[in-house]
Amino acid sequence: MATLAEIRAKLQEAQSKSTGQSTGGGDNAIYPHWNMQEGKEAVIRLLPDGNTNNTFFWVERAMIKLPFAGIKGETDSRPVQVQVPCVEMYNDGTACPILSEVRGWFKDKSLEEMGRKYWKKRSYIFQGFVVEDPIREEKTPDNPIRRFIIGPQIYQIIRSALMDPELEELPTDYLRGVDFRIAKTSKGGFADYSTSKWSRRERALSDIEKAALESHQLHNLSDFLPKKPTDVELKVMKEMFEASVDGEAYDLERWGQYFKPAGLGSATGDPNKATSRAAAPAPAADEDDAPFDTTPAPKAAAAPAPAGDAGGASRAQDILAMIRNRQK
Repeated sequence: MATLAEIRAKLQEAQSKSTGQSTGGGDNAIYPHWNMQEGKEAVIRLLPDGNTNNTFFWVERAMIKLPFAGIKGETDSRPVQVQVPCVEMYNDGTACPILSEVRGWFKDKSLEEMGRKYWKKRSYIFQGFVVEDPIREEKTPDNPIRRFIIGPQIYQIIRSALMDPELEELPTDYLRGVDFRIAKTSKGGFADYSTSKWSRRERALSDIEKAALESHQLHNLSDFLPKKPTDVELKVMKEMFEASVDGEAYDLERWGQYFKPAGLGSATGDPNKATSRAAAPAPAADEDDAPFDTTPAPKAAAAPAPAGDAGGASRAQDILAMIRNRQK
């Protein structure tokens, strides 16, 4: 387990690098704090990562949202959205084909809004106990060690406290740690968690919590990141991105075996014969803390590479060529 000093040093290093630049799903192990009513507060106790090589007690998840005008071949052409993993989260030097394109857009003020639309959305996976549950869940998992999907707003509160020199012990310490209070209010019509805070008093884990740690192992949090895309999947992501920028519909036949919109049934190879869409989970009021599925997607069987000469991709490349020319 990393010490508080090691965590502070690594956070400071990450902050220095950052300032130097110019530029839900169906797993009931996830505690849905976004479902709290306004004015309520959930109390949680965060725990270390089961992966002792991880300096932090969380992992970062970065996803890119690709909006489409609808689904190709469907008469009910409602807009849909596909989330794809940004490979930069794996920290192995692999370039994200989407961000490699989007970064240049921020050099042109007229393209900044489009750049933010396709920029990666960060969230953070933690684990711990639910101490006080204002939601009063009807069904809870057998394993009381829950996962928490935390957005940037709450994450900054957690991070800032760790950098406070008056903090002497890790909040995850079993004897001298502290609970965290997630408070939900609203601001501008959206959920607001800015009043969330660490408890002031230390609290040793209860006998029940200690027993849970003895009978259940801590999760390796990186196991709940989406699997790293293959080379073929990276090509598909780029193709989908270009189609999305061009305002095309989502093509289930071309991309369904790789990435699908939330709630879309299994691919059949024919968009007119695909199983109907189930109701997708309602988004949270705060986009930062919207629920998502943290179960890694199953690896697809060997499949042919995506088509490269489709008319839609050609039109998308025309638009992207114009954007590149404007950058020059």
